[in-house]
Amino acid sequence: MHVRVLGAAAGGGFPQWNCLCSNCQRLRQGKFHGTARSQTQLAINAGSESWFLVNASPDLRYQIESFALLHPYSGSFRQSPIKGVVLTSAEVDAALGLLLLRESQPLVVYATDAVRTLLMDCNNIFGVLRRQPDQVQWRTIVPGTPFELLGHSATGNIRCTAVSTGGRFPGHVPLDKARDLDPAEAVIGLLLEQGSERVAFFPGVHAISPELLERLEQCDAILFDGTFWSDRELIRIQGEAKTAREMGHLPVGDSKGTLEELAGLVRPRKIFIHINNTNPMLDEDSPEYARVRASGWELAFDGMALST
Repeated sequence: MHVRVLGAAAGGGFPQWNCLCSNCQRLRQGKFHGTARSQTQLAINAGSESWFLVNASPDLRYQIESFALLHPYSGSFRQSPIKGVVLTSAEVDAALGLLLLRESQPLVVYATDAVRTLLMDCNNIFGVLRRQPDQVQWRTIVPGTPFELLGHSATGNIRCTAVSTGGRFPGHVPLDKARDLDPAEAVIGLLLEQGSERVAFFPGVHAISPELLERLEQCDAILFDGTFWSDRELIRIQGEAKTAREMGHLPVGDSKGTLEELAGLVRPRKIFIHINNTNPMLDEDSPEYARVRASGWELAFDGMALST
């Protein structure tokens, strides 16, 4: 199974267009030991010409153009090796890129019923995906129930299992609407399998259960929530803000944070993804980065390739 990280940053990317935090400012000035990153996006492939996207970031057009294996190949006037998309939430940075895939290209989109309802029934702009007959086929993800990735006319030979992470619906969802939806379908992580190979993708996790820990230990590699270093990171930088945990993200470096909670993992390659622009571990000269590396973790970057 081939996994390509097309983007590794949290919403807004790094640097964020309107941010003057120390990380963003120094990166623009050429004084930062670290790299820019676009918003989190994966492409996965099981050895065929068919690729599937995991989420659809606002940076998707740029990310596709940056990876030649996702370009149109010889044949009909309009075609693509991209056969489908798996959504982990209805957050803007996970789903907005669907609007960039409206150009008459047949696609299969996998999502929970709650996510599909929020995108297609509660938001008129996603109606552009209906304008071409049969362009988009929606298939339902049920947390805990495995499914195979299948395009309109192709199979990816990849088996997925969604795991509810207990996250919340996006802030743009009215409270009265959220009450009508299953909270277990708000945010999911994915276990991606081909044969005996297994990769976990969990970009938003606010707590780690013993069951999740057991599943992660069975993986060859994990791409895990690295959004914030500390719980009060945004409050410290910009004043009034929510904590990391209030936003559904377990901080990396705090007491009972990710480094501590996952310290016992032995088998998998451990990689942080969905890293916010304010996170000090992006600076490769920082003590936070040194602690991450000493703990056996890596930071995902745009263009990172994993083959399991």
